Order: sequence, then C-alpha cells, then structure tokens
Amino acid sequence: MAKDILMPLLSPSMTEGTLVKWLKKEGDTVKSGDILAEVETDKATMDLESFDSGVLRKILVTEGNKVPVQSRIGIIGTKDEKIDESAPSAPAKSAAPAEASAKKEEAKAPAAVPASSAPAPAPSGGRVKASPLAKKLAKAAGINLATLTGSGPGGRVVKKDLLNAPANGHAPGGGSSIFARGPVAKEGSTKLTTMRSVIAKRLIESKTTIPHFYLEIEVDAGPLLTLRAQLNDSLGKLNPPVKLSLNDFVLKAAAEAVRRVPAVNASFEGDSIRQFADVQLSFAVAIAEGLITPIIREAQNKTLIQISAEAKALAAKAKDGKLKPEEFQGGTFTVSNLGMLGIDRFSAIINPPQAGILAVGNIVKKPVVGPNDAIVVGHRQSITLSCDHRVIDGAIGAAYLKELRELLEKPALLLL
Repeated sequence: MAKDILMPLLSPSMTEGTLVKWLKKEGDTVKSGDILAEVETDKATMDLESFDSGVLRKILVTEGNKVPVQSRIGIIGTKDEKIDESAPSAPAKSAAPAEASAKKEEAKAPAAVPASSAPAPAPSGGRVKASPLAKKLAKAAGINLATLTGSGPGGRVVKKDLLNAPANGHAPGGGSSIFARGPVAKEGSTKLTTMRSVIAKRLIESKTTIPHFYLEIEVDAGPLLTLRAQLNDSLGKLNPPVKLSLNDFVLKAAAEAVRRVPAVNASFEGDSIRQFADVQLSFAVAIAEGLITPIIREAQNKTLIQISAEAKALAAKAKDGKLKPEEFQGGTFTVSNLGMLGIDRFSAIINPPQAGILAVGNIVKKPVVGPNDAIVVGHRQSITLSCDHRVIDGAIGAAYLKELRELLEKPALLLL
C-alpha cells in the first residue's frame, strides 16, 4: 500500500518547510531509515528520514519549493501499484532553486571544505559540478563556472576556486581575483530565508514584550588565562590531545553560577513563573544564515572537559546544519560570547521564554590598580547579564553575577 511522504514538523514554531534537495530520485528503492531529502526549517537544514520501505514512486514537490507542514511531498509504494499523483494541497510560495541551494551552503559555510588530492577540470558541457555557495558567488560576480578548474572532490568547483578566479572569468592565469576590487556587493534586495524571518519575529517579540534590564561586571581574567595555559600544556600531551577554550570556562562557570542562584533559571508564564530544576545551557553559534543556540543538557552536572567536548561537537553540527530539534530546543539560560570575535562589551537580547542571557566580551589588557595602589597591566573581561524583570529582580541578577565573578576569578573552583 502506497505511503505519503509528508513535510514533517521539525520544530514547534515551524509552519512550512523548504525542500532543499532530494537525495533519492523517482524509481529508487527506499528502506526505512534512509535519508530521502534535505529540508530547511525555521532553525536549520535537516535530513528527512523515511519511515517506510518500498520504491520512491513520485516526487510531488521539486527542489526549492516551500510547502506547509504535513503536506504531501512524495509517495513511496510498490513498483506496479496504482498511486494518487495529485499535487500537495495549499502549496506555499516557491523559492528559487538557486536561493534554496544558497541557503543550504550558507548554513554550512563555516565548516571546512574537503579537498581532493588532485584537482580536476569542470566538465565542458552539461551540468557543472559546483557547491551551492560557489554557484551563488559565481552568479554575483558574473563568472561562468564551466571556465574554472574545480579543486573539490571529483572536480567540484568550491568557494576557494571562485576566490582565486581571475576578474575576466576565464581560465586561471593573467588576471587579478574577481574579489580584489570593485563594489563590496551587488545592489538589490534579498528575500529573507526561513531562519532569518523567524529570527526577526522572535527578536521583535522579545524586545516588545519582555522588560529588559542590564547588569554589567568587569572580571579579572588573569587567573583564568594562567590556569587555561597550564591545563592545555598538560592536556595537549594526551592522545588524542585536549584543548580548552576560554569559552569552555565561561560556559562551565555560567552553569555553576545558575546552580548557585537558581532563580535566574526560570521563565514567565503569564500568571506564574516556572522554575527549572536543571540548567539546559544554550550557547549562541553564528552561522552564515543567522544564529542558532545548541543546548548542553544538565550542564550543572558536567565537568569542564565534558562541557568543552560537547560544546565543540554541537557547534560543528550547527555550522554543518545538522542539529536535531532536541539539540536546540528547550534551553533555560543562554550564553552569547562575542569576545572571541573581538567585541569588548555588548548587551544581548533575551531568547524567550528564557529570562536571562549572558553577554561575554573580549579579554583586554588595561591599566588597573594593583597591590599597594600600584598601576599595573591587568586582563579584564566585561560580562553583561540581560534580565527579564518580570522574573529576575536586580538583587537576584546581582547575586548571580557575584557568583559568576568568584568562579571566573578563582577558576580552580571549576575543576571541583
């Protein structure tokens, strides 16, 4: 009996999805658990898994189109049975295939691109093998992909081939890079991706419905820098080696401070305040298409090394567009660290329904008053807590930052 393939509901806020790419074609044999397609939700690009076995008899939604959740997008059945090939009901507006491909590559852009050992030229006729990002860059620069030599797997043209391409768009040699001069971008409007649209709506919701207030402290980061260097010197000799980032310490300290001051680990629910028992620690990861916040579950129970490993794995999946819904839904407190990008201090917007978000700045050298009132060179880090005043009062926010300061300035406590 034929089974419908439906656009799945992959997040609570998802109302429609974009069919980015079919990984199976009509007539292919499909087994339960096979990945059929890639679907862009309001959060990320995710794999669409088959729950049935049979033959992919019909593709009802072509790549680049948006459809509401639970709409029919394909049919799985036996080879010869009669099927209903009518199109899905109430299709959503279509997105250009090139735009859908670009979305997928943008979500993956921060990830490394594997290179083959021997570059091969792009085919002279027919479809040119190129990554979606390479296609987007080529279109913007007016470059004919068929004139380029691809350095990716199987001769696939990738981003670096475009960056090294000559300005005239012909075969390499005798010309400056197409990105060496000229306008910074092609003028025009770009339609919002699903993720960018949802981000816009949620930020407006947050700033217009949540009464934000902000508390800032400056932490002496010298002890943290010293401990990190000592630990990495020893951990680097392990097999495999372990390297702790400054952000790992901040995440661990943020979770431990929440454990000590649990009142910040709550959310406003209209006529009540919900208190959470565990710290489901969200942390912001920038991807080319926007921002996503993977979650370290029950972070208060995890060691520094466990948090480090989990944060790195989740960040890699986020940049690859491979996070599962349970890996980014249900956070209770968020850390956003722009210090690693050189930002000294900032205030973050609360991610509803959470009641607090920590904005972490860069560690900077500056003159400070040391022992005996001597002016010495110090390492200082600005940290700002954004609070939902319906849940967190000033005294609670101050108590949280007091605990956080102690943990960061006495970082050996994070190893207990």
